[in-house]
Amino acid sequence: MININNKKVTVIGGQKSGIALLKLIDQLGGKPRLSEKGVSPYLTPELRAWISKEQIAVEENGHTQKFVEDSDFVVLSPGVRFDSDVVTWAKNKNICVLGEIEFAYQFCSKPVIAVTGSNGKTTVSTLIHKVLERSGFSSCLCGNVGSPFSEHVLESDTLDYFVLEISSFQLESLFPVGSPYERVGLKGFKPFVSVFINFNQNHLDRHKDLDEYFEAKTKIFQNQDKNDFAVLNFKDERVKALAPRLPSKVVFFDGEAPNPNHAVVRKVAESFHIPDGVCEDVFKNFKGVEHRMELVRTLNGVDYINDSKATTAQSGRWALNLLDKPVIMICGGSSKNIDYTPLRDLVRRKVKKMIAIGVIKEQLMETFKDVIAVEAAQTFQEAVERAKEEAVSGDCVLLSPMTASFDMFKNFEERGRVFKEIVLSL
Repeated sequence: MININNKKVTVIGGQKSGIALLKLIDQLGGKPRLSEKGVSPYLTPELRAWISKEQIAVEENGHTQKFVEDSDFVVLSPGVRFDSDVVTWAKNKNICVLGEIEFAYQFCSKPVIAVTGSNGKTTVSTLIHKVLERSGFSSCLCGNVGSPFSEHVLESDTLDYFVLEISSFQLESLFPVGSPYERVGLKGFKPFVSVFINFNQNHLDRHKDLDEYFEAKTKIFQNQDKNDFAVLNFKDERVKALAPRLPSKVVFFDGEAPNPNHAVVRKVAESFHIPDGVCEDVFKNFKGVEHRMELVRTLNGVDYINDSKATTAQSGRWALNLLDKPVIMICGGSSKNIDYTPLRDLVRRKVKKMIAIGVIKEQLMETFKDVIAVEAAQTFQEAVERAKEEAVSGDCVLLSPMTASFDMFKNFEERGRVFKEIVLSL
């Protein structure tokens, strides 16, 4: 474990993970500092009072070179690109730069099960966590789901395992075996079990192309050894092809099984010698995760479903394939440079009316205008109200945005909560 006592540790980004990092650094005796490109909505009056009391240095509305260079360590929140100016400034001064997951891992003393992929991460991570708990293990579910790893890593003594949902944003900055960072006592992020569920188009607003996005995902395996496990989708050709280059024990699951999420969880359970009956029991009692195909209410014979977690075209496909009723689909948000044309045939068959919102509403209208009836709504409230007007008994109103939420909301959780509030007030 590295010693950061009295070390200046500058956190870049004051969102949820950044706040958790400040608190972790403070608990470890370091000197936390914060640089935020704007004004973070997570910096509540209570948090600002704590920051003032602890005399934590903060700069907002932009990162400055002088502030960043006055650091012993720089830690990046997931939203900060690894090719950003702040990273360049730090590296030019030989300052160690780590991502939030990697920094927290320095203080982790228990095995990690890490889950990545383009779709299904939250459900798979949650199910693995529940299977471990049902088997009598103490497990913490965190990372890209719920709360940051940094918020829980000091609970290691009370736990058997950490189950982490991890995005490409959190993986791209990981340093590999043989990095100079190892010479100063840092350990590379090394999950006992790494899971790669699937790969499809996503995050092209962050990554320059699909190859860069894929390579960021593969970093989840780079520090594993022969005693660790890599769980791969046998039906995803690009993921399957990773097997020969991985140092860990490769386990395949059937990504085209009736429920591929269950298939991957079973393979992870086998790595822990957990009986299949435990998995079956968990699956039977699992009610799903919030914001993923969540039935909010049925009003006048119309089902209202919150699928705010759907931030890719593939997750929108998954949602539509699960539904047999005519769909009034609310979709759109901020741009991730996703191509939606592969969904045209499915939308023609499943969707009765599309209501497009957010920055990409014009793109969606252009993509689907000759396929189905599609219109734009200027506000989220208007979109839900228009959907209610269009729907008749036997229909389904589906919020499945198929993109990020940042043009209108803090995150997909807030988007889902607002949708539910509007629906429950209809």
